[in-house]
Amino acid sequence: MKLDELFEQLQKSVVEGDPERSSSYTVLLLEKGVDPLTIIDQALVPGIQFTGKQFSDGEMFLPDLMLASEAMQASLKLCNPELHRRGLSRKSLGRVVLGTISGDIHEIGKNLVGTLLSANGFEVFDLGVNVPVETFTQKALELKADLVGVSALLTTTMEGQRKVIEAIERANLRPAVKVIIGGAPVTDGWAKEIRADGYSEDAISAVTLAKRLLNIPLL
Repeated sequence: MKLDELFEQLQKSVVEGDPERSSSYTVLLLEKGVDPLTIIDQALVPGIQFTGKQFSDGEMFLPDLMLASEAMQASLKLCNPELHRRGLSRKSLGRVVLGTISGDIHEIGKNLVGTLLSANGFEVFDLGVNVPVETFTQKALELKADLVGVSALLTTTMEGQRKVIEAIERANLRPAVKVIIGGAPVTDGWAKEIRADGYSEDAISAVTLAKRLLNIPLL
């Protein structure tokens, strides 16, 4: 199979949410000596961005976006070690710390946001779920983050988002570090009440919000 066909099939496997196929095509491209950055930028990113656009237009649905994310992540697990081996890195639009607040173990939305931010050129550091308030601040300091994203999927854990913002303010990181929040019960009104820099209701709008807050042109 020619290189252009492999790129086409890899992109298609991401759109169709098939991790097994995406891994197979990634291996074939790497075996042919293709630069992992080229694989990411010419197949994986276009694939997940197309899926995101389809989702925004109502042509695809949340399960489709989740499967596409899994397919992309499967390929990235193969590309990343090769990137490190070659001493390569993608140009970063900014450093983002993500996590689901303490007491909450929901991660689907957070993972989608992380995948799409990464696909769009952000350097994402995912703290996982059930993350203590202090950890967000410590990681933001350690990594010199530009943005902190705090997810809460339960009304009982939303208050933790306020505490993260207060902790970041005590550390004198704002306004340099922007804080965005999200999660099923979260609203724009809540974001304003706790002085978050922004709120997104889905992964697609989170990317737009991140770019706007960091003054990155929207394509």
